[in-house]
Amino acid sequence: MWFLYQLAMAAGLGVAAPVLLARRGRHYLPTLPARLGRLPEARGTRPLWLHAASVGEAGVAATLARALPPDLDLVVTTVTPTGQAAAEKLFEPLTAGGRSVVVTYLPFDLGFLVGRFLDRYAPRALVLFESELWPLLLRDCRRRSIPVAVLNARISDRSYGRMKRAGRLYRRLLLDPLGRLGAQSPQDEERLLSLGARPARTSLTGNLKFDTPEPVPVAGLDQALRDLAAERPILVAGSTMPGEEPIVLDAFERLDREALLVLAPRHPERFDEVWRKVEERPLAGMRRSRIAAAGGAGPLPAEPPGIVLLDSLGELASIYRLASAAFIGGTLVPTGGHNPIEAARFGVPVIVGPSMENFRRIARDLHAADGVALAADGEALTRAWRRFLDRPDEAAEQGRRGLAIVDRNRGAVERSVELLSELVDLD
Repeated sequence: MWFLYQLAMAAGLGVAAPVLLARRGRHYLPTLPARLGRLPEARGTRPLWLHAASVGEAGVAATLARALPPDLDLVVTTVTPTGQAAAEKLFEPLTAGGRSVVVTYLPFDLGFLVGRFLDRYAPRALVLFESELWPLLLRDCRRRSIPVAVLNARISDRSYGRMKRAGRLYRRLLLDPLGRLGAQSPQDEERLLSLGARPARTSLTGNLKFDTPEPVPVAGLDQALRDLAAERPILVAGSTMPGEEPIVLDAFERLDREALLVLAPRHPERFDEVWRKVEERPLAGMRRSRIAAAGGAGPLPAEPPGIVLLDSLGELASIYRLASAAFIGGTLVPTGGHNPIEAARFGVPVIVGPSMENFRRIARDLHAADGVALAADGEALTRAWRRFLDRPDEAAEQGRRGLAIVDRNRGAVERSVELLSELVDLD
């Protein structure tokens, strides 16, 4: 069975590679050497291995790491270059106390690559986040008696249907090797148990994203954006997805209010594509990359920009603090949505579209507390922005309700560390 699995995995990589390289080669090419076995040297002793697929999981992993013993060495893996960049930035401060942190990429799920990784780093345990499960990796950890935990575990609607159809095979390959499971929400816990997770190993720990620390302002950038806004309110559209930027730009043009829009596409390989869409608009635009890294915007353009494209990595979470209102991308197109906590934590009024399947529990809590505005389409987004700009007291009140939900849901990091300590020695 394992030979057939690896044969299928290798064949799948062979078929997918030309397509991925043609479409997103610049994005994925840097990941290949490490994923094919060219690994950084091991440092430290008996490190804890944290796997964080992309940017969001890297933030969650860093939140957990801050609560672990400061001399516990770490190996951190990601799948995407944006996740790698985020992990390097987030974990660099955690080395100040002498802790060793190696940041690299997850190997492809093939026996010789996984074995090489485990031989190199010999982790004391593996911590996976959310829903990143690889059968052969779990098998080899089990064979080497390396404990595995999944924290911040969630199961999307789409994944749940596939897992149910897999039935006993899913339980055998992906659940039985797990020593502990910490679920984000009661629904996630219920789904895990229905799929065959063992009750004694499964707990409701909550969502670690509520416990992430407030991001540090980027040197010079806050003031630069205020200078460009020239006393106009700032609106942020964060983590937008393909097909969504035209809707957002149309909504902003209909606003008929003086404001500056900061537009932040989710994927960096789309920055140039989205910039071309901005250039097609009558409003003047500016790329964040033109702003000096530390020291303001420099000479202002002849025409104050109406739109700033945030063509940078790791800065959006901090920029939300400047917003008079924030739209969370991936919600006006059916992609499941992105994290509204990043904006709500600043007391900023948040607007989302109907697609919030990836954050169902958070969205439900925010809706129940009237801490989020729903925009079913671009015209509704225009109305929501206009309402918050015209009624600042109402905007502030909604922001306070959203912040209260964030504060109420903190505590997952302590519960997660406790769960992990039941599985492995953290000293």
